[in-house]
Amino acid sequence: MTDLLKPDGDFEERVRESFARQEVMRTIGAELTSVTPGIVEIEMGYKTALTQQHGYLHAGIISTALDSACGYAAYSLMPADAAVLTIEFKVNLLSPGKGDRFLFRGSVTKPGRTIIVADGQAYAIDGDRNPKLVATMTATIMVVSGRADIRG
Repeated sequence: MTDLLKPDGDFEERVRESFARQEVMRTIGAELTSVTPGIVEIEMGYKTALTQQHGYLHAGIISTALDSACGYAAYSLMPADAAVLTIEFKVNLLSPGKGDRFLFRGSVTKPGRTIIVADGQAYAIDGDRNPKLVATMTATIMVVSGRADIRG
C-alpha cells in the first residue's frame, strides 16, 4: 500500500458509521460483520422477499451486497476526508443463490490514489455445510475528495 492508502486509526468506526446510513442494506437485512484494512464482510439471512421466481436469492440482491462489500473494502483504506463511489463492476453468477445465510466479502486487489480495484465473493451457507461460492465481482472504485454532497 502507498502512504496515501494506509487507513487512519478510526477507519473501522468510519466504515461502520457509513454502512449504517445505507438504507438499502437495512432493507435487505444485511449486517456488516467484519472490517479490516482492505477487507470487509457483510452477511444476511435468506428472505423469500429477496428471491427471483425460482426461490433463489435474486442476482440484483447479490450484486448490491457485493458492491457494498467491495466499496467498503476500498473505503477502509481511505483517509478521513475522502469517500468512494463505484464506477464499474462485473458480476459472475456461478451457482444459484440458495442457502440459509449469505456471506459477501470484498477485498482490495489494487489500491490507487484515484482508482481502486476490488474483488468480491458471495457465498451461500446452508446449515453446517461448507460455504458455496455463488458469485464473484470485480469492481472499479473512484476516490472522491472535496465534494460537500458526498461524504464517507
